Amino acid sequence: MATQIKNTPITTLRERGGLKATIWKNSSQRGDFYSIEFSRTYKSEDGYHDSKSFNESDLLVLAHLATKAHDHVSVLRKKDADSNSQE
Repeated sequence: MATQIKNTPITTLRERGGLKATIWKNSSQRGDFYSIEFSRTYKSEDGYHDSKSFNESDLLVLAHLATKAHDHVSVLRKKDADSNSQE
């Protein structure tokens, strides 16, 4: 039986209103790459859930969160490049 490795996020950045950007590192034949998933966490009587739907009032906060995610991925790419050059 093949062993499956569970992909876990590199980090999760959070902003007000329950907005978050989850950063994932993925691998393909062409190399590693990062993807970002934006969501909103909310609580209902069933517990915590994530939604991919945003209100108009979320857009500026979401834009700020996207900038933070972009900056974070840039740092991760630099670290990747530095570690690859040392190998």
